[in-house]
Amino acid sequence: MSIKAPPTLLQLAGQSLLRNEALAISALQTLPMELFPPLFMEAFAQRRTEIMKAMVQAWPFPFFPLGPLMKTQDLETLQITLGGIDMLLRHQVRPRRWKLQVLDLRTVHQNFWKVWAGNMAGYCTPQAKSINHAVEVQPRTGVKQPLRLIIDLNLDLDDLHELQIHLFEWVLQRKSSVQLCCRKMQIWGLCTCGSRPWPIHRVLSLLELNWIEEVVLHCPWSLCILGVFASYLGQMRNLRTLCISRTCVLLRMSPEQNEQLVTTFSFEFGKLSCLQQLYMNGAYFLRGHLHQVLRCLKTPLESLSITQCQLEESDLDYLSQCLSINQLKYLSLRGVTLSYVDPKPFQILLERVSDTLKILNLEDCGIRDSQLTALLPALSCCSQLTTFNFFGNHISMSVLKDLLCHTAKLSRLSQELYPVPLESYDGLGSVITERLTQHCAELLDTLRTIRKPKMVLFGTEECPQCGSRCFYDMEHHLSYCWMYT
Repeated sequence: MSIKAPPTLLQLAGQSLLRNEALAISALQTLPMELFPPLFMEAFAQRRTEIMKAMVQAWPFPFFPLGPLMKTQDLETLQITLGGIDMLLRHQVRPRRWKLQVLDLRTVHQNFWKVWAGNMAGYCTPQAKSINHAVEVQPRTGVKQPLRLIIDLNLDLDDLHELQIHLFEWVLQRKSSVQLCCRKMQIWGLCTCGSRPWPIHRVLSLLELNWIEEVVLHCPWSLCILGVFASYLGQMRNLRTLCISRTCVLLRMSPEQNEQLVTTFSFEFGKLSCLQQLYMNGAYFLRGHLHQVLRCLKTPLESLSITQCQLEESDLDYLSQCLSINQLKYLSLRGVTLSYVDPKPFQILLERVSDTLKILNLEDCGIRDSQLTALLPALSCCSQLTTFNFFGNHISMSVLKDLLCHTAKLSRLSQELYPVPLESYDGLGSVITERLTQHCAELLDTLRTIRKPKMVLFGTEECPQCGSRCFYDMEHHLSYCWMYT
């Protein structure tokens, strides 16, 4: 049976202070710095509202990581903390010990509350240095600095959380003395300009946009709304990751309007000098316009994903020539139909990224035997490849064997996802189980004579009723459920 450690002297001192609220508040101006974190945690656990407010006003560190202490959507704790800050902001002359510059509402920096506060005071430990760098705490000057609130935003524009609304309204009333900073932002729901109290452009106008590093849009936006967003996108100068999903084009929009909006978007896109990862899923506006977007890139991409949309052959031609793809580590064209496209541009693309590419996703591209045969020499040169997803393509038994032979030198492969050969289906497209098991077992034997595979799956076409595949694995098991990326 484990024996519970006795309370430390710091803990005992904190518990003693909290028994007398008036004494605790009056003692804050002379309280040793190392007592603040444990005392605040104890006051937080007991929901001692007035003591928490007073401690915020007397906080002796420039950095206050409140996020790890808050429960999901903990409005009460936020209100208490902001109430304490409000009292500070009213002071024309700030308290002598007041050093707070950054209130971090993200669920990071949990170690702050575990590390001995005396080490944190000088920001000299490795943990402290990483925190200091992460939030860019500035040295004090004679100029009155605005307070920074750092938060990761996960917004459902159809139903904002009460905590988010409260925070936005609080910041809106204090724009001159508070900066709202966001590193990562996800946006969900139907995005409209004027039908919600907090539409996207109103939220973005509150943020310090140059702080944003990652934006994920899961919204059925029209290009009109995307045009509104674009004017803010260009101000996100430190953006590293951009994901645009399910963007649609209004049927009433003329080709000329579409062209103008794409031009506007591309112009702002060209201001993103730090962009490294670009994901566009169902972005139908790209068709015939890929060159306008990619030619604006300032730096080489590490990840490029263009999925579930149609591209013109000219788009693929430009992709193979684009200067910003020479250092790709991740490439996905999942769901982009390549059935009747000349494989030459894609062959050139693979050759250009052969020294860096680690993940290649060509799932459901409808690639056929002749196209794959043309791609095999370039594919075999991708020496860094670790993951290859080729599900959903229409390949015969003989060409699949050729594919496996061409992967002989790809020693880093750890995940291989192949389609079952065409010979496994009957004339109506239904799987014949006996054929499937026979062919897949033969393909595995072929692969094992070449090298030692780590994880290999053969998958059927997706079922039109349920959307699932049937999988054949390395243990010769046939299953109907497997989670893959």
